[in-house]
Amino acid sequence: MTDFNEIKSALVAMDEATLTRLINAALGEKTPAEAILNQGLIAGMDIVGERMENGEMFIPEVLGAAKLMGKCVEVLKPLLGEDDMDSAGHVVIGTVKGDLHDIGKNLVSMMMESAGFIVTDLGVDVAPETFIKAINENDANILALSALLTTTMPMMKQTVEAIVESGLRDNVKILVGGAPVTQAFADEIGADGFAPDAGAASKLAKTITV
Repeated sequence: MTDFNEIKSALVAMDEATLTRLINAALGEKTPAEAILNQGLIAGMDIVGERMENGEMFIPEVLGAAKLMGKCVEVLKPLLGEDDMDSAGHVVIGTVKGDLHDIGKNLVSMMMESAGFIVTDLGVDVAPETFIKAINENDANILALSALLTTTMPMMKQTVEAIVESGLRDNVKILVGGAPVTQAFADEIGADGFAPDAGAASKLAKTITV
């Protein structure tokens, strides 16, 4: 019988050899790939996110766990039907115009994907109209905006205003984050939420999907 706690523990510990053995054994026991994904891998990444929030895991470890999760998902994908792959939602993410920082954004993207979201990453220096186009094209229900400079924080406000003017505001929840960003700033610009780190962003996205 598949022990999902062992799968979670191996992922959190980034023990690739053990995790591979456990997943192969689970598949050999005819455990559904969907169960391995949801009860093992995604649940394991939830633990990683919590430990990051608590300061028990740091960026290199979180990146390692997310990359290992990605490898495992590639193994499971051929065994997952379309119904099994129903996503938690579609996230459009990017660093706002004028800002070229991407490490934090990339980590949030990986954590969102690990949590079961489809993610469209627009990269850095993204103009408001580009965000709007991506929301429309992907029918996204979450927009995640990153800014690492105090000088580019006003562009977050401009982006939110542009989304309001486009008529899309009721269709999408807006999350903001980055070193200088605060909950007070998120409230001021009319965002739906603020996350101080990638683990918190992933958890928040799960709670506010439209």
